[in-house]
Amino acid sequence: MARRLREYLAERLEDWELKILPSSYDIIGDIAVIRIPDALKHRAEEIAEAIMEINSHVHTVLNQVSPVSGDFRLRRLEWVMGEKKTETIHKEHGCLFKVDLEKCYFSPRLSFERARVAGEVKPSETVVNMFAGVGCFSILIAKKAEAKKVYSIDINPDAIRYTEENVALNGVAHIVKPILGDAGSIIEEKLEGVADRVLMPLPEKAYEYIVFAVEALKPGMGIIHYYDFTHSKRSEDPIVKVKKKICERLHLLKIGFEVYSGRIIRTVGPRWFQIVLDIAVNKKN
Repeated sequence: MARRLREYLAERLEDWELKILPSSYDIIGDIAVIRIPDALKHRAEEIAEAIMEINSHVHTVLNQVSPVSGDFRLRRLEWVMGEKKTETIHKEHGCLFKVDLEKCYFSPRLSFERARVAGEVKPSETVVNMFAGVGCFSILIAKKAEAKKVYSIDINPDAIRYTEENVALNGVAHIVKPILGDAGSIIEEKLEGVADRVLMPLPEKAYEYIVFAVEALKPGMGIIHYYDFTHSKRSEDPIVKVKKKICERLHLLKIGFEVYSGRIIRTVGPRWFQIVLDIAVNKKN
C-alpha cells in the first residue's frame, strides 16, 4: 500500500518528501486515515488525492494529528479531502461495523486477530469481552462461533451505542449483550464466575485488570486472551518478556495456569510491539 502511494507520488514530490511519506495508512469503510508529518502538511491535499485515486472506494481522507490516548482510546482527526465525515461502515469477515472514528476506537489492523480468536471459541461458551469498543471481537465471535453468550463491555458510551447498532446490523442480539461501564466493576457486580473465555484487547489496561479477568472465569478450566505492549532490545524476545511479566502477576494470585500460545500482532513503533498471550487458567472453587 505504502509502496504504491510512494510510486504514485514519485513525480509529484521531492526526494526528501518521499523519504518521510508515511509507510502505511488505514482504510476503514470508505474513510482513509493517514498520519502526515508536519513537514509534509503542505502536500496534504496531493497525498489525499493520490490515496483516493488508488482506492476508488475511499470517499474521505482524514489526517491523524494526535496519538490514541485516554480511557476512551480516542485520537484527533483533521479532514483533508472528500466527504466531511468521521462515521462509516466497515466490512470485515462477513460482518458490518458502524463506527465514528472521532468518538470510538477502531483498528482494521486487528482483523486477523479477531478472526483467530473467533476461530477458537466453541458454540457452548460464554465469553466476556472486557474492553469491547464497538463490538468487533464480540460480534465476530457471535456470528462465526455461535457462542452461547458474549458480554461486551466498554466504558465509552458512544462505543456502546455503536455496539448496539452493530449487534442489530449483524443479527446477533440474542447472543451479544452490550454493557456500559468499567470492566472491573461490571465483573465484580454482575459477571463473576460466568465466563469460559475472557478477552482483554486493551493493552494499556490488561495488566492492571488481570485479576478481574480471572474473577470472571467459571471454576475449572478457562481461557484468557491477554494483550500488552512492550519495548524490547534486539537481544530480547518481546513475547518472552511479556510472558515473564504476566506470569509473575498470575503466580501471586495462586492459580494454576499455562501460557499455551503467544504471538506478535504488530509493530507499533521502533522496537515496540503489540503482543497477545493465550492463557489457560485452572480456577478452583
